[in-house]
Amino acid sequence: MAKPFEGIRVLDFSQVVSGPFATALLTLMGADVIKFERPPGDESRSFCISPELLAQGAGSAFIALNCGKRSVSLDLKHPRAIEAVRRLVAGADVVVENYRPGVMARLGLGYAALKEVRPDLIYCSISGYGQEGPEVASPAYDGAIQAASGIMSITGLTEGGPMRVGFPFSDAATGSSAALAISGALFRRQREGKGQYIDLAMVDASLSMMTQIVAFTSVAGVV
Repeated sequence: MAKPFEGIRVLDFSQVVSGPFATALLTLMGADVIKFERPPGDESRSFCISPELLAQGAGSAFIALNCGKRSVSLDLKHPRAIEAVRRLVAGADVVVENYRPGVMARLGLGYAALKEVRPDLIYCSISGYGQEGPEVASPAYDGAIQAASGIMSITGLTEGGPMRVGFPFSDAATGSSAALAISGALFRRQREGKGQYIDLAMVDASLSMMTQIVAFTSVAGVV
């Protein structure tokens, strides 16, 4: 039985967890994912408790999120690297990135620039608080988002104070949301022939997973 995204090519510029988890889900559904890494590689290559894997730059965290992908090492500050990316975009369907807001545009690889190469491109930008707004420059690691979204305030014992969830919940919520949003955009493109820009904030994805808790406060006023 064919997988739903066979024949779909994804260019993955994301690092560490949230973006790579999104593209890992797309890989499982049959997409051809090409992962771009800055030398010396994704930070998660060093997340490992096995000395043998660590010596190979193949940390267990990296393997978990990037198996099944193809990998390219490019210094995106080099003009020839930008040219190479633009050639690949011409034959791609989706771009995923989780750099700080504005970085890809400054490199000449933002949505506005790349949709000139591929007009029906689907481009997903993942960030902590969105591409604009008062928190646009704030740190966007999982723990910071768990705190900002209120997840920590409802976890643990009352007498112990806020507690972080034991796995990167906000990263996972964001990756799942991104994969769903990209899937929806691909379906829309099939019907209408249009590309789409997806601005996905980690704090939004985290809040969306707490629907009942948010409703308790916003509807009933119960904290």
